Amino acid sequence: MSRYWYLSAGKMKVFSLGLLILSVLAVNAHAQGILGTAGSYAVLGGGSVTNTGTTTLGGDLGVSPGTSITGGVVCPAAGCIDFSSGTTDISDAATAQGSASSAYTTMMGLASSGDDLGAGVVQLGGANLGAGVYSIGAALLTGTLTLDFTGGDQSIVIDIGSTLTTASGPGAASVNLVGATSTDSVYWVVGSAATIGTNTSFMGNIIALSGVQMETSAKDSCGSVIALSGGAVTLDANTIDTGCNGTPATTVAGTGPGSGTGYTVVPEGGSTLLYLCSFLLPLGAMRVFRFRRSI
Repeated sequence: MSRYWYLSAGKMKVFSLGLLILSVLAVNAHAQGILGTAGSYAVLGGGSVTNTGTTTLGGDLGVSPGTSITGGVVCPAAGCIDFSSGTTDISDAATAQGSASSAYTTMMGLASSGDDLGAGVVQLGGANLGAGVYSIGAALLTGTLTLDFTGGDQSIVIDIGSTLTTASGPGAASVNLVGATSTDSVYWVVGSAATIGTNTSFMGNIIALSGVQMETSAKDSCGSVIALSGGAVTLDANTIDTGCNGTPATTVAGTGPGSGTGYTVVPEGGSTLLYLCSFLLPLGAMRVFRFRRSI
């Protein structure tokens, strides 16, 4: 014998609304990438942000837990706190710092397995890196580093135990992206300080524990510049945009240079299945649900 129990109209509405809210939150979290709310910041300092000359930012500006912002900057029409005000929304910056710190911990914990670039000081100039996670003791960049995204949505995570330093001078250092799309991601996770030399043409999100110095006319055309905790961000007539952050906080096996296997990479955003499930599930819930109980 079978009996059917039908949800009342009132309960159905509450249930459906709850599913819809959860689905929207899931899509928003997916779309933000592993940096969370920090991904909207072109520059996010820990202790302070200081600028000399005219710096142009393509995203938000903030500092937390410190409150010091000095210098002059050109912001986009909306969504950026101008240096001239001397203040930022501390609450938003604090939330972004929390997101950035979580991303730092997650990515520093990824295993590179196999073709590590080296535990000592590694010169990245002339290298060609495919998707994967790379562990380096310290990184230098003189010349051009090519990051190859051929083959679809991919991520490159470069974990650096101590410092990241690029050479200074016109044409002295650059990062070149090959085959990159809006869903590809680049992360430089720095265990100490990052110094991006004068006129360097850089690419990727920099998340440094101790601070970031962007020297005169250095550019980061695809990524946030973030100093954690009490770290300072120092700017000097720079151009910094956001981007290269399409990655949710999960990992799968990936491919890199050398043996071509054995790397752990962060999967990309843009999952069609996730988006379909997120929106079709609440719509389906609007229909009458029946729960069957057998006696």
